Amino acid sequence: MKRVFVPGAAQGALELTGPAFHHLAVVLRVKEGDAIEVFDGHGQAFDAKVVAVKESALTMELGVARAMPEPRRVTIVQGVPKADKLELVLQKGTELGASAFLPAAARRSVVKLEGKEEKKLERWRRIVEEAARQCGRADVPEVMQPCSLDELSLPGTAVLVLDEAEKALPLSRALEALSADQPIALVIGPEGGLDREEVAALVERGAQAVTLGKNVLRTETAALAALAVIRHLEGLLG
Repeated sequence: MKRVFVPGAAQGALELTGPAFHHLAVVLRVKEGDAIEVFDGHGQAFDAKVVAVKESALTMELGVARAMPEPRRVTIVQGVPKADKLELVLQKGTELGASAFLPAAARRSVVKLEGKEEKKLERWRRIVEEAARQCGRADVPEVMQPCSLDELSLPGTAVLVLDEAEKALPLSRALEALSADQPIALVIGPEGGLDREEVAALVERGAQAVTLGKNVLRTETAALAALAVIRHLEGLLG
């Protein structure tokens, strides 16, 4: 099924121009009568039919909205890594059901975002939109404004720190102690992991250190492995 993301979509006639039109008319080559799925990025999807394709606009008729079930909110707090590793986490994390991403400057982060946040955010948000469309989600994960890990504040959220030094508490057991609808944040360090003082400060503010097992995972692997564990335990994966 061909899909398109349209913020604010509603039942009835809808005209698309700009990038959405280009994606459907030029990239996917839709024509009159084709069936399309429209999603609004906030958990609603619509069956739609293409009514007309013009030179620079496309008209569809949207059916009744259907709500897609919302899983537990999981925020990935990713220590900013080098190269395009964060983009991999955004793309694959969206496919695995992350609800939000928060790029965080950690003490061992090599990449500095000062002065580049807005340009980076635009690209990162485009990546999660494309990944949500590809994997069939009706919502688009939030990409939050980057912050320092020392400034991390997520009220009402159970913060779990993936810590290679933790040996006693597996992620799965930590989840058992939480209610099924408790929002979670997974904190992952950059290359080189988290500074011990960073972990101690997070724990002092109420976070819990957890382990994914004896293997030391790369920064771009850890969040994805943890997400897979969570969604599997919820019955949404595997």
